[in-house]
Amino acid sequence: MDLFPAPAIPRLTVLNSDDTIPVNRVFCVGRNYWAHAAEMNGEVERDAPFYFTKSHHAVVGGGEIPFPPGTENYHHEFELSFVLGTGGKDIDADDAISHIWGWCAGLDMTRRDLQNYAKEKRLPWDTSKDIPAGAVLGPVTPAADWTLGTQRMHLSVNGEIRQDAHVNELIWSVPEIIAHLSRLYTLTPGDVVMTGTPAGVGPVGPGDVLEGEIDGLAPIKTTIGAPT
Repeated sequence: MDLFPAPAIPRLTVLNSDDTIPVNRVFCVGRNYWAHAAEMNGEVERDAPFYFTKSHHAVVGGGEIPFPPGTENYHHEFELSFVLGTGGKDIDADDAISHIWGWCAGLDMTRRDLQNYAKEKRLPWDTSKDIPAGAVLGPVTPAADWTLGTQRMHLSVNGEIRQDAHVNELIWSVPEIIAHLSRLYTLTPGDVVMTGTPAGVGPVGPGDVLEGEIDGLAPIKTTIGAPT
C-alpha cells in the first residue's frame, strides 16, 4: 500500500483531438543556438550536446504560471519541442525522426540569477531550471501533419517580439539529439525533448503576457502570475 498519494502524471494535449499524451521525462538541450550561447557568454564545443532535465511538476500547458520564489531575474526561453512515440537505444540518426510522435512549441522558464551563480561556482543547474510550471508545452501536432524544415519561430512579451529565429539554426540537429540521447538512455514513448532556445532571452515579471509561435504549430500563450 502506498503511504502517500502517487503524483499525477502530466499530460499534453493533442491539437484538434481529445487524445492526450502522458509525459515520461523532459530532456532539455543546452546552448543549441550560436547566438544564444554568445549572449550568455558561453562557449560551445561541437563534440557532443549536453542536457538538463525537468521534473513532472514543471510541465504545464499554458495559462497563468506563478512567478517562482528564490529569484529576482526570471527569464523566458522559447523552444521547438517534440515528443517521442517510440523509443529504444542506440538509435541511428538516419532513422531518428521516425521515432517522433509530434511537435509543439515550448517555454523553458529559467531562474537566471540562480543559473549564473551555478555557472560561476561550477554547480548543477537544477534549481535554476527544474521549476514548478517551468516547462510550458503547447498542444502537440502529430508528426504526420508537420515536417521539420526552416520554419520561423518567435516569442513576444506584451506584444513586443524578443526572440525571432528559425528552427534550422540548431547547432545540434534533431536527429543528432535523438541519436546521442539514445546512447545515454533507453528512450521511451512520452519522452519530451526541448531542443534549445535562440537569442533574445530576457526577464519577465508578474502581469507579463508571453506568446510564442512556430510556423505550422499551435501557438502558446501564458501570463506570469503573482509570486508564490
